[in-house]
Amino acid sequence: MRNSLKCCALIAAAFAGAAHAQELPKTAAFEAFGKGVQIYACKVSGNTYAWALKAPDATLSDAKGKVIGRHFAGPSWQANDGSTVVGASLNASPSPDAGAIPWLVLRAKSHKGSGVMASVQYIVRAHTEGGAAPASGCDAGHAGAEARVPYNAVYLFFRG
Repeated sequence: MRNSLKCCALIAAAFAGAAHAQELPKTAAFEAFGKGVQIYACKVSGNTYAWALKAPDATLSDAKGKVIGRHFAGPSWQANDGSTVVGASLNASPSPDAGAIPWLVLRAKSHKGSGVMASVQYIVRAHTEGGAAPASGCDAGHAGAEARVPYNAVYLFFRG
């Protein structure tokens, strides 16, 4: 796990860019494995229909498979102790895997509670599988419809 954390710390620094790279700690505080769905809604803008991300809905597990929290709209991550961090995207990079959602670096914009998420300052989403918006099926006959696309990702949480 430590090699994964160090690797992703370097990735995070590269994604965040020079201005933010100096702020990132050199190692992550902890990692979680997300498994769930990315929920998309079929929306119309003018005469164009497109799938738009509504929210993620995933469980977060540790390396042994024990559920330690959840990931949901915000984007938010909540630990089993009730503490929550909400992030704002700093940078995105396409996943090397076709059909996978991008890798992200996010900065904490708010916290709730005094548990494990209270001191998280950065979140990195990497090693994504699946979760990309559907390529078709969003049209006038499906406006308002939802699609739930399975995905997996590794989340790295950095403390300040």
